Amino acid sequence: MQVDFECCGLHEVCEKESLRAALEDVEYYEDEELDRFRGRTSYSEEEVEEFREVLYTMRIDEVPGWVHSLELRRVNLPDELKDEVLLIVGEQGQ
Repeated sequence: MQVDFECCGLHEVCEKESLRAALEDVEYYEDEELDRFRGRTSYSEEEVEEFREVLYTMRIDEVPGWVHSLELRRVNLPDELKDEVLLIVGEQGQ
């Protein structure tokens, strides 16, 4: 993924450079197709099911990393899945 940023020069450490580094370190979980939802806040039932399918095809210990990957990619987790994710992550910690 190529993202072009120009440093504004107003910060000691340019925030845009930090963002670029974060994007370069994004780990995908065979879910590249979810990038098309970048910036969205609501989803149809079919779209929620796409997220759910990815969620339930990964190992439990991958879920926190997947959620972080979505955050870095600016893909919002559907509200309908947030409780499910919290339950899975909570079970992992037990």
